[in-house]
Amino acid sequence: MSEPAYWTKAVKHLRSVDPILSHVIDENLRPFLSPNGNVGNTLIKSIVGQQISVKAADSVWRQMEKLLGTVVPENIISCGLHDLRGCGLSMRKSEYILDFSRLWVDSLRELDWFSMDEDSVRSILLEIRGVGPWTVDMVMIFALGQPDILPLGDIGLIRAIEKTYSEGSKLAVEEIIDISTNWIPYRTVATWYLWRVVDPEPVNY
Repeated sequence: MSEPAYWTKAVKHLRSVDPILSHVIDENLRPFLSPNGNVGNTLIKSIVGQQISVKAADSVWRQMEKLLGTVVPENIISCGLHDLRGCGLSMRKSEYILDFSRLWVDSLRELDWFSMDEDSVRSILLEIRGVGPWTVDMVMIFALGQPDILPLGDIGLIRAIEKTYSEGSKLAVEEIIDISTNWIPYRTVATWYLWRVVDPEPVNY
């Protein structure tokens, strides 16, 4: 998929309401976010990336690709926990990914995710073992391309906001929410560019 249809309008809005963010955008204009439309794969990759570095997550993902060819729920359900653990996953993450893959194949892949509102998607995904708010936010951003997601559980975004708006000093959640208010309804786009402040290489889930 290409960048979301709202992207150009969003950038124009963010530039007009936030001169600091406008400067960040100018320095990191491309690449754009390109949502992949694949909830199942994005959720699996997000579980892999929970609470570990991007480098470590990439290493695990490469091992999963060696094992499976294509890392999709349909291939994962034929694996055992030992196979997944051999890719560098913890036992708990292996269980989460295997459980989710079975659930995906059994029912979730039939859902029309793009027709749902944000609350409906969250309600379904948060019922899944091993899936928390950060993981759902990654699905919202990287699979569904929702325009107004602010992943407050993402340490990279928090550090980027602190570096950009408070010279690296820690900010309370309330202060971060206050800063982000002007970005509504395009907090996903603001997040995408602020991530570049701490990591010039775009991460995709």
